[in-house]
Amino acid sequence: MSKQLTIHSGSGSSIGQIDLNDDVFGIEPNIHVMHLALRRQLNNSRAGTACTKTKGEVRGGGKKPWKQKGTGRARAGSIRSPLFVGGGVIFGPKPRDYSFSMPQKARKLALRSALSARSADIILVQDFSTISAPKTKEFSKILKALEVEGKILVVADYKQPENQHLQLSSRNLPNVKLILPSNINVKDLLEADKILMTESSVKEITERLLKK
Repeated sequence: MSKQLTIHSGSGSSIGQIDLNDDVFGIEPNIHVMHLALRRQLNNSRAGTACTKTKGEVRGGGKKPWKQKGTGRARAGSIRSPLFVGGGVIFGPKPRDYSFSMPQKARKLALRSALSARSADIILVQDFSTISAPKTKEFSKILKALEVEGKILVVADYKQPENQHLQLSSRNLPNVKLILPSNINVKDLLEADKILMTESSVKEITERLLKK
């Protein structure tokens, strides 16, 4: 039997229900694939620009600092050896690409697993047309009416006319992150305390994740 979610208006009142597709919101979460997807997302966001110089790359050190024998000191061929201050770095980082890829089917499975794992924390809103002006106060009223607290992920198409003021109204709230349905990802789904979705977003996500 499909799971049902109540659709709320901007004032917090119930205006109907929607059936969630079990293949997207009701599967047994695959922890391993979710872990791989999260690692991929974090790795792909790394700059990989850290760089150190070896003894062959640092400036100076062309002359032998002292003669080989007779001084009582250890042998040295260059003052740019890693043993000296200002010398090169042994096994230091070099620019590299940390990213790795995953098959499309595995990425979709990870998203379906994350949505299924967090389905109890999803709150459905018809749209954000009740925000009449780009004001943080307007959006805060909706959160208060829905009794939503903590770290909130809002999944909505803020480019649509009914959500036109959503982006400017929510950006000043540090605990709120707004993303498009097309940008939904495992990291944001797992980090949020509550997930606020519009009805159209649920339909778009379901259609995309079931597409073969």
